[in-house]
Amino acid sequence: MSRIGKAPVAVPGGVSVSFGEDRTVEVSGPKGSLSRVFPEEVSIEQQGDQLIVSRKGDERRDRAMHGLSRTLLSNMVTGVTIGFTKDLAIVGVGYRAAAKSATELELALGFSHPVRVEAPEGITFETPTPTKIAVKGIDKELVGQVAANIRKIRKPEPYKGKGVRYEGEKVLRKVGKSGK
Repeated sequence: MSRIGKAPVAVPGGVSVSFGEDRTVEVSGPKGSLSRVFPEEVSIEQQGDQLIVSRKGDERRDRAMHGLSRTLLSNMVTGVTIGFTKDLAIVGVGYRAAAKSATELELALGFSHPVRVEAPEGITFETPTPTKIAVKGIDKELVGQVAANIRKIRKPEPYKGKGVRYEGEKVLRKVGKSGK
């Protein structure tokens, strides 16, 4: 039995869980609501203030979907109560970010023009300093994807380390040419 899959998901006060047809689960809370279709290999039921995920059989795919479904459900509950944040750091002379609004970001990353990034629905940007970006939202998957897309605009290069990186990311540095 999956250690992750057999752990129950606690449903805090203010969060409501509803089960729809075709295996859809909707979680609503103070920050918004999320819905997801779960695979048929698992069944989800609510017992009091906990959600229990159990698998139908003992096949390889059933075991694989057990822990995944429990983690996805837990992320939905966490997202509608607390939310998720992914922090990015910008390294480089003249590289900076400015939030034009909560959903629009303008990046100066050494190109001949500023790069504008529009946030999808449910995502907001914050720039506490010109070299820090915070991507916030209730959907963990979407927050991570938007942060990855911003990082992809100018990945950290291995010689000087310039570019956009995740907060706390270690960039492997290469040795440059040896001078005489």
